[in-house]
Amino acid sequence: MTSRITLYRSSTAAGRLRKVYQRPFAAAQHFKCNYSHSSADKRCQEPDAIEAQLDFRKFLDILRYDNDLAEINDEVDPHLEVGAIVRRVSEVNDKAPLFNNVKGTRNGLWRMFGNAASLRQDEVERFGRVARNLGLPPKSSWKEISDRFMSWKKAAPLPPKVLQTGPCKQNKMFGDEINLEDLPAPYLHEGDGGKYLQTYGIHVLQTPDKSWTNWSIFRGMVHDQKHLVCLVGSGQHNSIIRDKWIENGSNEMPWALALGVPPIASIVASMPVPEGVSESEYIGAVTGKPLDMVKCELSDLLVPANSEVVLEGTMSFTKKGPEGPFGDYLALVFDNEQKMGPLFQVEAITYRDNPILPISCPGNIVDES
Repeated sequence: MTSRITLYRSSTAAGRLRKVYQRPFAAAQHFKCNYSHSSADKRCQEPDAIEAQLDFRKFLDILRYDNDLAEINDEVDPHLEVGAIVRRVSEVNDKAPLFNNVKGTRNGLWRMFGNAASLRQDEVERFGRVARNLGLPPKSSWKEISDRFMSWKKAAPLPPKVLQTGPCKQNKMFGDEINLEDLPAPYLHEGDGGKYLQTYGIHVLQTPDKSWTNWSIFRGMVHDQKHLVCLVGSGQHNSIIRDKWIENGSNEMPWALALGVPPIASIVASMPVPEGVSESEYIGAVTGKPLDMVKCELSDLLVPANSEVVLEGTMSFTKKGPEGPFGDYLALVFDNEQKMGPLFQVEAITYRDNPILPISCPGNIVDES
């Protein structure tokens, strides 16, 4: 049995969408930028496009410069409302929403941002947001974007630069301070199995001999106060690494989830990078700059230093929980599609001041899924 995702058409969601979303778009004061420029110029000095692909906050700055960011300061509910707005943005190709006032925020966790790689209304800049993820001009054609991807094949790996600390270490929580059920993780689609804290972050896993670190994007649902349950497919790089730990006799392996990472990291983590190639070195290759990284608090795993939020802990090979259903990229919720997935124990959370949780709310194309 299936249910088509139509939550944005419900009277409640549609009414709030008009109040919360359209009003900021109509009010110029919601788009004041952080840069100085003459009163005659409605656009600020352009941020560096190369830097923007390597820093999530600078990426938001460049969207703001492009007049492609809607900062929503009204309170929004992470239960269906945020998901409804994000889906609607994808369907009408409107500006990327930054939710600055999320109901249920705890200890500064967190603001939310959606539609990182959706399309724009302007025909000339139709692929502009995708281009900005790659350090390209906003008027880039799809061919130019494709050529950028193809050029990466010849790039030589460039190891990351490991720093002593970074913005993601500004705040720290451990042990009993952590309660995932208290955080405003979004319930995105009507019919979802739970609140999906992870839809657009990168999971970080490493082989036992530390020769290969894999980054990948797979969804993660809040299971209880200390655990996420995630959808992990067989035959993928993350499962290959898991099997290496199992062969060593382990019941779990170190794990991290980095949220609000450099835009280029999200793109690369979703690509079919060859087995054995670490995405952090691949990013250095395609950008020509070593990626700034920091070591996790509880393991030797490295994460982008400017990540918005980092969850740390372990992935269990023996403990499982029900995961799903979830409204995926076909715009369908399969009511009976609930599977058992591995539990990921969260033992530490580090985060930037005033952090931002990026989310993806899949549905009818085109969106970042």
